[in-house]
Amino acid sequence: MEETDKSVDQDSMKGWKHVWDLLTMFSLSILLIMIIYIFPESIWRKVIGLPFILFFPGYSLISFLFPEKRDLDEIERIALSFGLSIAITPLIGLALNYTPFGIRLTPILISIASFNIVFCLLAAYRRFKARDPFIPKIEIKKAIRWEETSRLDRILTVVLVIAIIASIVTLIYIIVTPKQGEKFTEFYILGSEGKAADYPTKLRVGQNGTIIIGIANHEYRTVKYTIEIWLVDAGYENNRTVIHRMYFFDRFNVTLNHTPVNIEGNWTPQWETPYTFTIDKPGRYKMWFLLFKDHVPPLPSKPEKMKDFTGTKAEKRILDAVEGKIQSLNLNIVVKKR
Repeated sequence: MEETDKSVDQDSMKGWKHVWDLLTMFSLSILLIMIIYIFPESIWRKVIGLPFILFFPGYSLISFLFPEKRDLDEIERIALSFGLSIAITPLIGLALNYTPFGIRLTPILISIASFNIVFCLLAAYRRFKARDPFIPKIEIKKAIRWEETSRLDRILTVVLVIAIIASIVTLIYIIVTPKQGEKFTEFYILGSEGKAADYPTKLRVGQNGTIIIGIANHEYRTVKYTIEIWLVDAGYENNRTVIHRMYFFDRFNVTLNHTPVNIEGNWTPQWETPYTFTIDKPGRYKMWFLLFKDHVPPLPSKPEKMKDFTGTKAEKRILDAVEGKIQSLNLNIVVKKR
């Protein structure tokens, strides 16, 4: 009886060794989910994540479709695993795009992990049932069967191995030296309730208007921002902007460190400040908010609130803003008499 139990245990251990590769992928897929949510900044997220996307889906599917050793040789399995993974992953993303979940971290992670796990289990089942199953062994000479292959097959094998090694080296390089993203600054104004609505566009002389000014620094460096506010009455004549009146209104500074773009969660502001103002001159104006980084071009004279700069070099600021040369925002405001 003891000998029978021992034999069963040995057969069981031997059986699990036959699917060691599938068990590894199964375990790593679960481990990656844990790492992403417990240690999101860990380097292992990238180390496991790359094969999780670029190799596991194709390999698990190939193992399910071709469990027999005679179906494909080792090199073909590796090549097809990379190729199918590159095809499967975008298809999963495309399918998610038409669901309520959308293309977000959690749905993509769970979908690809589920694909890997399900096909690893199905592949293990088919491998147990196969007469002569494919069991991967890390033996390069036997895997390639160099002496038995033709000259053309040898050349193709060498090219394929070089391509795989080059891909791995490239992926490692990308991990070690990640490419810097696009450099830009978010600059926006909101209504007093913190929404892109209910702006104070109709006021009376002396009446308070309140907005919220916001900035987010994605410049990959610390930046000293200067916000200039101008009250401008301008028109468009003969295909050019003509400034009739231009009043300096306000100026203030803020220094912000770089903050990464958050594409995985809800958007959060980096810096916002409420700004309350009053206008003492009736008329139709466009309130310009000009954003300067580190350096502010000099003005012809000392700026003071409601000082008229019409006809001076300061007009270039507004003309550059109209042409998009200066990052800016504007708000149409009608000011009536009391």
